[in-house]
Amino acid sequence: MKYTVVISRASQKALDRLDGDIYSRIIHKLESLEDSPRPMGVEKLAGSGNLYRVRVGDWRVVYMIQDRNLIVLVVKVAHRREVYR
Repeated sequence: MKYTVVISRASQKALDRLDGDIYSRIIHKLESLEDSPRPMGVEKLAGSGNLYRVRVGDWRVVYMIQDRNLIVLVVKVAHRREVYR
């Protein structure tokens, strides 16, 4: 089963502001979520229902998994000092 990764408008704007190296690393991580939305190293965020977090260097990708529809919805992409605010 392959999941579809859907990026929210706010997350896409954050991605568009990134430089080449970190941008390509985050895109690679998002592509890997298509095959395995819960890879090793992913953490479920406490007190937030169905939100998960994956680290890419100093950046964090927060996403929601909809198993019934096979969708990974990227909610937020931000630097680690800003992501939980």
